[in-house]
Order: sequence, then C-alpha cells, then structure tokens
Amino acid sequence: MINDFPSGVWPVMLTPFTEDNRIDDESLKRLVDWYIRAGVDGLFAVCQSSEMFFLSLEERVHLTEAVIRAAAGRVPVIASGQVSDLLEEQVREVNAIAACGPAAVILITNRFAAQNESDEIWFSNLQKLLDRLDPSIPLGFYECPYPYKRVLSPRLLGRAAATGRFYLMKDTCCDAALIREKLQAIKGTPLRLYNANTATLLDSLQNGAAGYSGVMANFHPELYVWLCRNFRKDPVQAALVSDFLTIASFIEHKPYPVNAKYHQQLIGNFSSLYTRTRSAADLDETNRSEVRQLKELSDMIAGRLGIAL
Repeated sequence: MINDFPSGVWPVMLTPFTEDNRIDDESLKRLVDWYIRAGVDGLFAVCQSSEMFFLSLEERVHLTEAVIRAAAGRVPVIASGQVSDLLEEQVREVNAIAACGPAAVILITNRFAAQNESDEIWFSNLQKLLDRLDPSIPLGFYECPYPYKRVLSPRLLGRAAATGRFYLMKDTCCDAALIREKLQAIKGTPLRLYNANTATLLDSLQNGAAGYSGVMANFHPELYVWLCRNFRKDPVQAALVSDFLTIASFIEHKPYPVNAKYHQQLIGNFSSLYTRTRSAADLDETNRSEVRQLKELSDMIAGRLGIAL
C-alpha cells in the first residue's frame, strides 16, 4: 500500500457482467486499459457504480484483485466494499479488501449511523472500527448516495482527518461553498478531497480540491483529465470545457449505469449490458441515441483540445 495519492481523475469503475450474471474479467481488463489510455491518475474499484451492494464479499474481493492485476502498477487502485451495518462484518470486509493490496480502502459514510442519528454517534462508531483495524491500512471516505447520503460536515470531516488515518475523500455534497469549507477543515492533514460533482468541479479545483472522482469518467475521462491538468494554465478554455461537462453530466440522471455500459459496448469494451441494479431494458432507443450523440460531441471536443483518442 502507498500513502501518496496523485491529484487528478479517479473513475468510479463499472462492473461488467456476462449475460449469465458473472463478473466478466475480459471486459474488465479492456475497461482498465481504456481508463489508463485516457490518462486517469487512479482507479476507484468496488464502489456504487461497481454495484457493490449487489456483490458478495467474495465477488468484491475478486473484483479488487482483478482490477489491481489489470492495472499492473500503472496507476494506484483504491477499493471499498464495506456495505454492512454491523461492526464485526465491517471489520471482516475491510480486512478482506485490504488483503488484496489496494492503495487504500474506502469507508462508506452512511455505514456508521442511521440517517436520523447524530454526528457523535457516527464518530463513535467510526472510532470503534478504527480501533479494530491495523493502523497501517490507508483509508478514505466516500459519501455514497445509497442507501442514503451521509454528507460529512466540515467539523466532522476535520475531526476524522485529524486522526491521520485518512487519505482520500470522494465528496458528493454538490455544494461549492460547503466544499470550500471542507477543504479548509482538512488543511494540514493527509486527507485529500476529490469532487464527484461536475457543476462544482472547476470551483473546487481552484480552491484546492485534488481532482475528480465521478460517474462521468465512464463516458469521457479524457476531458476530465484535460480539465484537471489545464484549469490554471488555460482558464478560458477550461471554463468552456467545464460548461460542456456540466451539461453532459445530466445523462447521469438517465438509466445509469446501463447507459454507461452501453457506451462501453459502443467502444468495444463490454460484451453485455447486464446490470444487477436495474434492468438493461430500461435503456430505450432514445437513451441509446443520447449516448451516441454524447460520444460524438465528446470526441469532437477532445479533437479540438488535441487529445489523441
């Protein structure tokens, strides 16, 4: 494991399945290679986009190992897979994922307290887990929207960051002002914030966020890579790219992740649209046309930016 996490783009990875509902390792290898060709800086395996709540622990371990093997040291890989409510099960899950050798194990913020429970209960339960884990395991946080979104306040995030155990934060609050407060709260700690929301991404980068970790990196990661690397030296162009990416991100609200898997099928990575979280039949012809049109626009913008696809 490493404690040096690069700035930039960390896609939340899809899980390809075969038509008979098994993890498709060959499609997964192609997906990893595609992300890396696009220039991403790391990979977030076993997350909500990976359908982690619908994977057995054995499958979560398999997926983590397969992604690490496919990445072959070219970029760091982080993974979650912590889906249980009970402390004993969480300890088992985190240790099982850590044994695979990811750069960090990511903890799900809604697993430490019920929606109506206080931050004090949340922190107490987090501390119980930390007390049971090897302190050498690098950890991170993910404000996963399922089954409910537990957005950490700046104060609570700063308190957790002060433990020195956390290195990455996938932020999903979608609030530029709140992100700025969080960035202030974690100053001087090892914790780095990666924004999942496109509309607030440019503002967050300008205020010290480490990068992007969101679902749209499953459609055009190369454009996010360009934005994260060029927002300071080419601010006018960066603002235009950011505007396009924000409007393009509305496709997240269509039948995701099936539409993202359709995109992966179009470019030759996936052999199937099979998805455990929803029916592939949810993707109608209009949705397919939207994905195709988005790809054409993305390719055109990438060409104008001089990005080789």
